[in-house]
Amino acid sequence: MAEAQPKPRELPYVAAITEGVRTVMQEQPDAFVAGEDVAEAGGVYGYYNGILNEFGPDRVFDTPISEEGIVGLGVGAAATGCRPIIDVMFMDFMGECMDEIANQLAKMRYMFGGRATLPVTILSMAGAGASLAAQHSQSLEAWICHLPGLKVVMACTPYDAKGLIISAARDDNPVIVVLNKMSLALMGPVPEESYTVPIGEANVVRSGSNYTIISFGRMVHEALAAATQLEKLGIDAEVIDLRSLQPLDSDAIVASVKKTHRAMIVHEAVRFGGFGGEVTAQIQELAFDYLDAPVARVGAPFSPVPFSPVLEATYVPNADRIVAEAKRQLGL
Repeated sequence: MAEAQPKPRELPYVAAITEGVRTVMQEQPDAFVAGEDVAEAGGVYGYYNGILNEFGPDRVFDTPISEEGIVGLGVGAAATGCRPIIDVMFMDFMGECMDEIANQLAKMRYMFGGRATLPVTILSMAGAGASLAAQHSQSLEAWICHLPGLKVVMACTPYDAKGLIISAARDDNPVIVVLNKMSLALMGPVPEESYTVPIGEANVVRSGSNYTIISFGRMVHEALAAATQLEKLGIDAEVIDLRSLQPLDSDAIVASVKKTHRAMIVHEAVRFGGFGGEVTAQIQELAFDYLDAPVARVGAPFSPVPFSPVLEATYVPNADRIVAEAKRQLGL
């Protein structure tokens, strides 16, 4: 009788982030962590806990409350040979350092003809759901995806959180790793060894034959829940987790649409001007003749994120809204 295989080790999303950072620090002697409250406090959500004790104050240090200064530190350090991990506590705060991100981090390698490399990894928290109100709950990935020179990834599982952080830190280009605060307790299998998740490669998390749902970040889980509901209506939905927004795996999207002939893009960010518009445009440019219906989009309403838990729950897209939009699109 064959021996039972041991169950894979599981970690919460927050611990997978910690393990990803620790792995980078172990592998790369020129890596360091800098940001507000990352050292003594271990970060606002605790995912740097233990990093200071293991690697010391020369490699893990708190900064003043100045996002522009923190990112500027990362730019300068990277240009002179270091591989910094920079923490921007909330994605909303990128407005405070957008000049450094847009005009320095994204452009310096190009402007120096490739002679300067900028291996900067920025970790930042996005997303609503914790009643943190309009200035601490936004999803602004469309901002940074519009900047040539940056890579942008979003992790929806503990496995991807660890693997994408390691991939980002090994890249010689600046990579922004967008994490989700409402996923911190999410459990999932995470190998103990070092591994990478390819940047620029989407993941088909559910195969299907007659409908495609494209998503990223926390909304992947809502898309999967919606696919289960749609199955009862005779709709066999394929769910794609983009994982990497910049570069975008257009081939995976087009391959799915050619198979299913219908598509929907789902994201937590405001629908108007959101990343879903780019995905929709690429589908109509690359796979228009395969479509049996217009591409549907689900996103948040055009409003700041409300503080009220009741209003916030209405604001954030969920599985029921995805199902309702699919039914509308298909005339069910």
